[in-house]
Amino acid sequence: MHLNPQISFLTLLLFSTLLCPGDTLAVETQTTEPPNIVFFFADDQTTSTLGCYGNPVIQTPNIDALAREGTRFDNACVSHSICWVSRTSILSGLSGRSFGTSSNPDTATPAAVAILYSDLLRESGYRTGYFGKWHAKMPRKYKREDHFDEFEAIGRNPFYKKQPNGSLRHETEVIVDRGIEFIQSQPKNKPFALNMWFNACHAEDSDRRPGIGHFPWPRAVDGMYDDIMIAAPRLNAPEIFDGLPDFLKTTINRERFFWRWNTDDKYQTNVRAYYRMVSGIDGAIGRFMQTLEAEGLADNTIIVYSADNGYYMGNRGLAGKWSHFEESLRVPLIIYDPRVQPSQRGQVTKATALNLDLPATFLDWADVEIPERYQGHSLQPIVNGEDRENWREETFHEHFAVRNRIPAFEGLRNENYKYVRYFDHENHEFLHDLKNDPDELINLAGDPDYEGVLAAMRQRTTEQVSEYGGPLDPITSLSRSTDPTPMASANNVGNVNDEGFMKVFDGKNLRQWSGDTKYWAVKDGAITGTTDGTLKMNRFLTWKGSTIRNFDLRVKVKVTHGGNSGIQYRGTSRPDLGLDVVTGYQCDVVANNAKYNGMLYEEKERRILAPTGNQVIIDPQGQSWIIDTWQVPTAAPDEWHEYRVLVEGNHHRHWIDGNKTVDVIDLDKVGRKLEGVLAVQVHVGPAMTIQYKDFEIKNLPDELPLQTAAAHPIPDGAIGVRPQGKLPKGWTPPIYGQQKK
Repeated sequence: MHLNPQISFLTLLLFSTLLCPGDTLAVETQTTEPPNIVFFFADDQTTSTLGCYGNPVIQTPNIDALAREGTRFDNACVSHSICWVSRTSILSGLSGRSFGTSSNPDTATPAAVAILYSDLLRESGYRTGYFGKWHAKMPRKYKREDHFDEFEAIGRNPFYKKQPNGSLRHETEVIVDRGIEFIQSQPKNKPFALNMWFNACHAEDSDRRPGIGHFPWPRAVDGMYDDIMIAAPRLNAPEIFDGLPDFLKTTINRERFFWRWNTDDKYQTNVRAYYRMVSGIDGAIGRFMQTLEAEGLADNTIIVYSADNGYYMGNRGLAGKWSHFEESLRVPLIIYDPRVQPSQRGQVTKATALNLDLPATFLDWADVEIPERYQGHSLQPIVNGEDRENWREETFHEHFAVRNRIPAFEGLRNENYKYVRYFDHENHEFLHDLKNDPDELINLAGDPDYEGVLAAMRQRTTEQVSEYGGPLDPITSLSRSTDPTPMASANNVGNVNDEGFMKVFDGKNLRQWSGDTKYWAVKDGAITGTTDGTLKMNRFLTWKGSTIRNFDLRVKVKVTHGGNSGIQYRGTSRPDLGLDVVTGYQCDVVANNAKYNGMLYEEKERRILAPTGNQVIIDPQGQSWIIDTWQVPTAAPDEWHEYRVLVEGNHHRHWIDGNKTVDVIDLDKVGRKLEGVLAVQVHVGPAMTIQYKDFEIKNLPDELPLQTAAAHPIPDGAIGVRPQGKLPKGWTPPIYGQQKK
């Protein structure tokens, strides 16, 4: 395991001194000077993805240091587990049902957001800054920048922002850059409140390429976790998913499970990428803390770290958030206040905290009166170690966003029990015993021994609903997002025609593709790749729609004389080589070369697997053996030709204009790939133009049987495929029967 390169020895030394209880820089008593407030806010982060919450793999030394010398909340939750409602709740101090209306609950009314906590801080003399993701649903013509002294919305899509010098910089880094500039320009003797709200660790939902496609990380953490096998989701037993009611099996939670977590390879690739995003945030926080110290501001600056909602990472057969289970509702919450007594540092509290508590806490620190309409409570007494005898005993939780595709619920959570009802689904109820069943695997709603608990919590939920704004207006329709177990997971992507084919290119633009626009464009209704003969590395254009597993692909291709391209499939994105570099299987597209046009090649791995006009078996050691040959007509350059690629399990077949070019069975369990991305290529060499149109794919069942060595014995007279590259003098191809002996 290597150390995050953003975590320098200086950074770690800083925390061992700045945050040490015995350090002379630490202030042991409350000062009269108003404290500065810095709020780091992550996106889509569950508590299980920080070292200080018990993750044994992830490297988050800077956040862990804040927890070690601050207060870590072990029972922090959101009132509503979705980005924009959670964020609006923090800005307004109100739950969604309260800041919206019964007909439109997730959009704030003008009155609810006329004055934000930032406005109240400004009125009391604070300089306020906001940099990062916004995504709060405000009324029409709302001017968010009017509520901060400095404001810059920095979103994803894309995560990598082009800089003035032409380089790319991750939004996490850009957000912290702006935060550093803010404190470096801070006037003396004036407090500040700075918000840095990250887009990480939110997935790039429109880009389902595993790894850097779906979870793009700052390039400073390239390679982290590559050498680690991360444990499978703890609650991934199929019977857990099977035990859910039907309406929870067909939601966005399940649809996105197949985008991210449904295979071991995809899980490992994506969870490593997600961990890199977290470590990227941690490294950026370390860089900010160094600047805070250098500017002489650290001793009186409170640091808060939290997230807008929890996150399923394959647990329960789900992805995303949006439901009532703990993975969705619980979030990290760490508060480091350098002013508290040494005895209070490093505490872990079981007190239930809500996202709604944060604006009240910010105002309390600033000695600003907390508005009566706020529904949260200041966390300052807990951080200070004061008696919490009168602290809340239960919290209200709900979900109503995207009600047609995400089941809506409302309910209560206390120290012992959680009750919810899914009110659009015949008030289906859950009752969980959080003490004896913390994984919430047993629904006690139908257990007669718990009738009293159920009735009491049902009644209190009704009372809370009334207090917060009343029942929501009914909706007219509900829809399924996915089949619980689709025939082909890639079928979650788009519409198919009567023959089962789906377009992967619309003939108009490259929105569903990723690649360098220096080489790729749309011309005459076709994907067009061009080079001028100076290319030093193959360049790729990758489809972002999904990974592909078993499929029937058809596309028309035209390549200029001397051109060299290929259709990459079941590929692997290789950011270590370049953002859009892809390895994996390839159906070669080569002008004026019948030996290679339509062959099976493997980019940067096993190389030539089957020359054109050959039936091949790849043995378990990765050696290709030719068992049959035939003639394939030459496909003329500068003309359209129809290519077909049919892949079923480990059986690969290619055609050009209806003529089979290769037939391959891959028995190499180590070298072969059973799933990956789809891409096209422009190759080093002479100047060329390559075009693709009428690009469509039919996804076949995921679980097609694999061909076996027993069913496909290699004949003794089979000839070994000639390896690529320079061969020793006098080399002759091996013969299978002779080699075997």
